[in-house]
Amino acid sequence: MTLRARLANRPRIALILGSGLAPLESLVTVESRIAYADLDGFPAAGVSGHAGEVISGTLAGVPVCLLSGRAHFYETGNAAAMRPALEALRDAGIDTVIQTNAAGAVNPAMEPGDVMLIEDHINLAGANPLTGTLSDRRFVDMTNAYDPALGARLLDAAEALGIALHAGVYAWFAGPSFETPAEIRMARRLGADAVGMSTVPETILCRYLGLKVVAASVITNLGAGLGDTPLSHAQTQQAAPIGGAKLAAILQKAVPEM
Repeated sequence: MTLRARLANRPRIALILGSGLAPLESLVTVESRIAYADLDGFPAAGVSGHAGEVISGTLAGVPVCLLSGRAHFYETGNAAAMRPALEALRDAGIDTVIQTNAAGAVNPAMEPGDVMLIEDHINLAGANPLTGTLSDRRFVDMTNAYDPALGARLLDAAEALGIALHAGVYAWFAGPSFETPAEIRMARRLGADAVGMSTVPETILCRYLGLKVVAASVITNLGAGLGDTPLSHAQTQQAAPIGGAKLAAILQKAVPEM
């Protein structure tokens, strides 16, 4: 069955939840839950901390749908794994996608528990979800891939709440292994402030589909070589709720202005 046929509240905003950020579901007054398995083209949930369902409801009184989980490039080697789901969002009337992820800090000004607005990205994965698309529309302008006006809404909301919201550049690595200390040093020299294994392919696809994007990273760890704690997915899941609570407050205030 199509997503459009299942969404009675006709939202225009969708929120994609990153690893360990399922508690953001508490923001939503839930009207329905739809398993990805029941929707045409949606991916199977293959990472712990990703429930694999669409949650329909309201956030601060605004109709929204949440994608609790995403498919990652490292699961299948398919950078376009989220394309059918994003096309379903567009066909259901969504025009704005809020992306969230868990990320490692590269900028020494950030530490676990912080939140960063993504202003731009660097694709270090060597893959693009539009590879093989047979249309001149594949030549997507990525100059303002992350909508500046929507980003300003999040920054204004954070300032009003007294929450520190960093702003910076996110670098996408293919994963699933964490980066090496040398790769972290490289990313920093290239201008990255945080690193992770998601978000960039979905942003490219959203822009291709005509959807606006705003994105935020919850910092769950320091990049390799910048701290003494061994990196693990369990660490990501444990640390994500700390910054997730800050991001939840920001979104509650910002979404009604979107």
